[in-house]
Amino acid sequence: MSTETMITARGLRKTFTAKGGPVDAVRGIDLDVDSGELVAFLGPNGAGKSTTLRMLTTLLPPTSGEAQVAGYSIAREPGEVRRRIGYVGQRSSASNSQRVRDELRSQGAFYGLGRHETRDRVEDLLDSLELASVATRQIQSLSGGQRRRLDIALGIIHSPALLFLDEPSTGLDPHSRANLWQHILELRERTGTTIFLTTHYLDEADQLAERVMVMDNGEIIADGTATELKHELAGDTVTVGFRTVDDAHAAAAQVDGVQNGTEVTIASDAGERAVPQLLRQLDSTGILAVSAEYRRPTLDDVFLSLTGRSLREEGAAHSKAPDATSQTAVPTP
Repeated sequence: MSTETMITARGLRKTFTAKGGPVDAVRGIDLDVDSGELVAFLGPNGAGKSTTLRMLTTLLPPTSGEAQVAGYSIAREPGEVRRRIGYVGQRSSASNSQRVRDELRSQGAFYGLGRHETRDRVEDLLDSLELASVATRQIQSLSGGQRRRLDIALGIIHSPALLFLDEPSTGLDPHSRANLWQHILELRERTGTTIFLTTHYLDEADQLAERVMVMDNGEIIADGTATELKHELAGDTVTVGFRTVDDAHAAAAQVDGVQNGTEVTIASDAGERAVPQLLRQLDSTGILAVSAEYRRPTLDDVFLSLTGRSLREEGAAHSKAPDATSQTAVPTP
C-alpha cells in the first residue's frame, strides 16, 4: 500500500441555517486516508456522514476548514478534484430509458475520454461487472443488483484514483450484496483504487474495511481497525448459566459478573481462554455451572459502547428508506 495521502481534512465544518437557528452538521473534523486504503465511515442517521462526503466530493462547500482530495483543494480546485474521483450514491441517477452501453458511453464522453478509449473502457466494464448480457437493455428493466453494478461502472469509467461509495448495497438481497462486493474488491485489486465507504451493514465494514471511522453528532469519535476498536471499546463477553438464581447470585459476586436470572455475564479480554479459567474458579468454591459460552464483540457493540445506541437497529430502519437525493457520479465542470 502506498503511503501517499489521498484525503486530508483539517477543521472541516458545515453549519446549516434552520428556523430554530444554526445547525452544526459537521463539527470541525480532521481525517487522513492513505492511497489504496478501504475505509468504512459509520454512524447513525444525522451523524454528518453524508454531509462530510458531499463536502469531500465538492458537492457542498464547507463553512470552514480545508480538505485536500486526490492532491487538490476542494475549495480552490474543485474541478481537479472531480476529475480524479468517482462517487456512487444511494440512488442511481442513470436515465431509465437509456440503454446500458449507451449510458456508459455518454458518461465516458462526459468525463472527456476519447471515442476509442471510451469504447474500450465500456466493454471492459461490461465484462468485468457482468453486464455484457444486458448491455442493450434499457436501464429501467434491470434488476436491483444489475443497477448497482451499473452505478459502480458509471462511477469508475474514468478510472478514478479515489472512489466514494455512499451506502452502495442498501436495499440489495444478501446474494446481490455479496456479488457487488466481489466485483468492487476485484476492481480495487486490479487498479489500487482508494475506497471511502459509508454503510449501515456492519458486516461489510467488519469484513472488508482496513480502517473504520465512527461518526456521531458531527464528530469522529473513533478511528482504527475493526479488530482494534472491538478489543479496546467492547471486548469479549462470557455468559455462564446456573441451575438456580441463588447459584447465579453467588457466582456473580465471585467473578465480578452481571447477573440476569440464572445467568451471569463477565467481560473478558480473551473470552475463549477465560471460559475454562472461570469454570475452575467457580468449581473450587462449590458453585456448579451448567453452561458456558463466549461471544466476540461486533462493531455494533463498539458503537453501543461509544454512544449508548445500536447502529444495527438504525441501519435496519435506514435500509427501508434510502436517501432519494443522492447522486451517482460527480460531474466535471
